[in-house]
Amino acid sequence: MNQICILRLSALGDCCHALSVAQRLKDEFPRSKVVWIIGKTEHQLFKGIKGVEFVVIDKSKLLRSLWNCFIELRKFRFDVLLNLHASATANLISLSVRAKRKIGFDKERARDGQNWFCSESIKAIPNQHVAEGMMGFIAQLNIQATSPKWRPLALEPEEDQVRAHIDTERLTCLISPCSSQRYGDKYNRSWSSTNFIEIMRYLSEEKGVQTIITGGTSAIENQYLNHFKSQDFGKNVVNLMGKTTIRQMASLIKMSDFVISPDSGPAHIATIMNKPVIGLYAMSNPDRTGPYKSKELLVNRYPEALSKFLGRSVVDVKWGQKVKTPEAMDLIQPADVMNKIDKLLATLAH
Repeated sequence: MNQICILRLSALGDCCHALSVAQRLKDEFPRSKVVWIIGKTEHQLFKGIKGVEFVVIDKSKLLRSLWNCFIELRKFRFDVLLNLHASATANLISLSVRAKRKIGFDKERARDGQNWFCSESIKAIPNQHVAEGMMGFIAQLNIQATSPKWRPLALEPEEDQVRAHIDTERLTCLISPCSSQRYGDKYNRSWSSTNFIEIMRYLSEEKGVQTIITGGTSAIENQYLNHFKSQDFGKNVVNLMGKTTIRQMASLIKMSDFVISPDSGPAHIATIMNKPVIGLYAMSNPDRTGPYKSKELLVNRYPEALSKFLGRSVVDVKWGQKVKTPEAMDLIQPADVMNKIDKLLATLAH
């Protein structure tokens, strides 16, 4: 196999899952050209991966990006396209890819008519984690598909840029308090800033753990930032919300000892950096979208949220059912998170 195309545009967490596919392909076909069609924001994190060429799509300038993508891909005749993104935009982009084989998801997961744009589908396996589902594309190529695995990203010069923030004399926890805002306030999976403040004090004052806070500049993140700035945490808490790029944030995760986060990109970045994650889940099923290697550290109130807000149980709803009630996150109590912190710190001490 000489030329392979991967199509996964977004979101950050899903592209982290897709990285395991890209790395597995490079291991299996080290001399093959691997081209990844990816979104502009996500490209900021993954650019520079050895042996992978990127074609970048800017969704804010979609028509121009589609034309540039068409021009860029004209020079390739791929052996296979792995369409890891079941969406209308990805389907449209796939028309620009000349490939002998075009592989998409099984019928159940092939949203927006993806199966009409592909010549093959992966095997249908119910109730999979998203990362495991993507490994189905590897199996479709008759390659032994193991569990998803990742090699940590090398991020230069960003690792050197943020190194001074890490206190090497103590353990460091990175907290990313806010979930993605792409769905708006109606599906805001962030835990309350008041609860996070209690956890920060527990880490810094009772456990002696350095705490680094990261985040972007969205409206809700600015609200969290202002609340955090009103607190006197002392030197054990470093607030970097709104002050880092995606790659700098990922570098901080790589240098930290563990991460606390709701369902968001940083939780999955921690996974590819081989860092344990205390994940906070109530509005989505962590068995499907949680940090892949940290299941025992999850605070999972998804079953309770389904019961309280939808009157359903996990076995009654479709795989991937969301609870679109932000109050569901209030089912997670600070004591739940503190218990997971204690459990993790006991293992890190050995």
